[in-house]
Amino acid sequence: MSQNSNYKHFALETQTQAIAYKERLNSWIVARLFPDMQRVTVARFRSRSDADGYVQSLRQLIPDANFVVVFDCPRQTAVI
Repeated sequence: MSQNSNYKHFALETQTQAIAYKERLNSWIVARLFPDMQRVTVARFRSRSDADGYVQSLRQLIPDANFVVVFDCPRQTAVI
């Protein structure tokens, strides 16, 4: 009985596509801005409205901090 050698290639390709898709799901980032041009990612969201709502809550909890909502475009898909 012969083995299907294409299955391993197909399984690896499918797994790679699934990881890439999973990375694209949460493309909205809430970041906290610090002096000296530093930023820290606080949370990731699937939709802009969810990220905006989270920022409103953070601004009420920490009024002195600066938060921003950013779209995280993967470098591979960005066109130069």
